[in-house]
Amino acid sequence: MSDRLNDILAEHLDVVFCGINPGKGSAALGLHFANRSNRFWRTLQLAGFTPHEIRPQDGPTLLQYHCGLTTLVERPTASAGELARHEFQDAAAAFEQKIRRHAPRFVAFLGKPGYSAICGQREISWGLQPLPLGNAAVWVLPNPSGRNLAFSLEQLVDAYQQLRKAIAQARQVPLLS
Repeated sequence: MSDRLNDILAEHLDVVFCGINPGKGSAALGLHFANRSNRFWRTLQLAGFTPHEIRPQDGPTLLQYHCGLTTLVERPTASAGELARHEFQDAAAAFEQKIRRHAPRFVAFLGKPGYSAICGQREISWGLQPLPLGNAAVWVLPNPSGRNLAFSLEQLVDAYQQLRKAIAQARQVPLLS
């Protein structure tokens, strides 16, 4: 058993997906999105990021598809609502350093709270954001948590497919480094 999740990262990925923080169950298992109700792995497959649904224990294989995975805040909670605002702010500088070091084309925040805390804005739109983080374009996606009843699986897949299309277009442009 662990009390935190290891990042799934490499340099120059197409996208690094950024969860808000680990759930307690995922952290205890040391596996990203391990809760069966979470729709992350299924959404990635249906949106075309992976050819099959990756099991949480096979999470590191995500790198084969030029995708990475991290969290903004490392502290596990039963719900992201348990995090204090200062925890997001305290994590922001280290997170930005991590993104600069790994230099992905895109960083995709899973839900608005993490990005809102980093950029200091309350009103965040879905999709591409106006300012980069490091040299990475920033995209905000709906959180795939099973608790997020505001988005159906179909709506999640559609939102993630929009990012996949933007990545395909960006591949035609050299990475800034």
